[in-house]
Amino acid sequence: TINQHSGSVRRLDHNNTGRTTAIMKITASFSLVVPALLSGTAYGFGLSMPGQAQALRLPTSAAASVSASNTRLAMSAVADDVEAKKEIEEADEMPESLVRDEDGPDGNYPMRRKMEQMLREAQISITESIEKIDGGATFHEDAWLRPDGGGGRSRVLADGKVWEKAGVNLSVVYGSMAPQALAAATERSGNRPEPGPDGKVPFFAAGLSCVMHPRNPLCPTMHFNYRYFETDGGIWWFGGGQDITPCYVNEDDMKHFHGSLKAVCDKHDPEYYPKFKKWADDYFKIQHRGETRGLGGIFFDDLDDRDPDEIFEFVKALSNNVVDAYGPIIEKHKDDEFTQKQKEWQLMRRGRYVEFNLVYDRGTIFGLKTGGRIESILMSLPETARWEYDHQPVEGSPEADFIDATKNSREWV
Repeated sequence: TINQHSGSVRRLDHNNTGRTTAIMKITASFSLVVPALLSGTAYGFGLSMPGQAQALRLPTSAAASVSASNTRLAMSAVADDVEAKKEIEEADEMPESLVRDEDGPDGNYPMRRKMEQMLREAQISITESIEKIDGGATFHEDAWLRPDGGGGRSRVLADGKVWEKAGVNLSVVYGSMAPQALAAATERSGNRPEPGPDGKVPFFAAGLSCVMHPRNPLCPTMHFNYRYFETDGGIWWFGGGQDITPCYVNEDDMKHFHGSLKAVCDKHDPEYYPKFKKWADDYFKIQHRGETRGLGGIFFDDLDDRDPDEIFEFVKALSNNVVDAYGPIIEKHKDDEFTQKQKEWQLMRRGRYVEFNLVYDRGTIFGLKTGGRIESILMSLPETARWEYDHQPVEGSPEADFIDATKNSREWV
């Protein structure tokens, strides 16, 4: 998360006008970037511009995160464990690639380039599709670069007809981390690179993250994150997922969403969907409530058990499936009439969303524990939420059915 200001960056506004707007001064201390990348809770990977998050109310990501067993990294880590402090340059336009040209024998340069290009294309395709569905607002773009490689691009839609907040954010990051931070993040994989002379492990990470909060309580919130992480010395893995947070149970909608994810998973490995669905159900649990934040999806991390090109194709297929899984549900319900009671219920469920992010989400916890920039850390939260003392849905009501679905995991397909 940006927590120091000097240097320079140019904010780009591509609201179909090609205009270049405010120039800002900034130096980024990216000490919070890596835990967010590792967890998938990227928040634009901490690269938001000072003063812009509040003005645009940008949500970046509450994307899929690693299992709760890894939260000790967030609770105990210090900023010095992860470092990628670089001066940011003005970015009149995005270069062809944010990957360093010299990433040859010491890294999987072809995969780094291929992953970045795939994520760029997915970002453009997803935001264009969402604009069409919204029918009102368009995405604004922020871009930034760093002299020795890396940077990012945020696309933000605010105050739309359908979405109150929507953001799709690309980041390519270089830095280094202490071995203990890497060990906590890769405990399932077991692969451990050797640290360099300074005791830290150089890394590369690229990811695309998103969160979308619609206005209509009959339209679900959605987020996703897909990422690739690599250290010098050849240790690599993929991670990501997509999940959905409605306010009411709609069997047809859930069959569509989960069925769409399962269809992609099944083409690559029949064991993927049941394994990754359970992982998502387990992670997105609000432990103190005994309920999940939403109605699940898929989540995976440390995926390195087969040829990297094979996993890349899986991640690419999922990225290209984001709108197919989510868009038709929004199209179906965006014009549905709703009551004040349903709106209040949506706000209460958003309260649960806030509780999960602030209490359990590893990226959020890490940022708060290490003095990160609050506006950037909390950007994934909805604009409004509601808490009522000891609220209990009426037995047999649609609200009660939803609570049951969050307490007792259901099989949708």
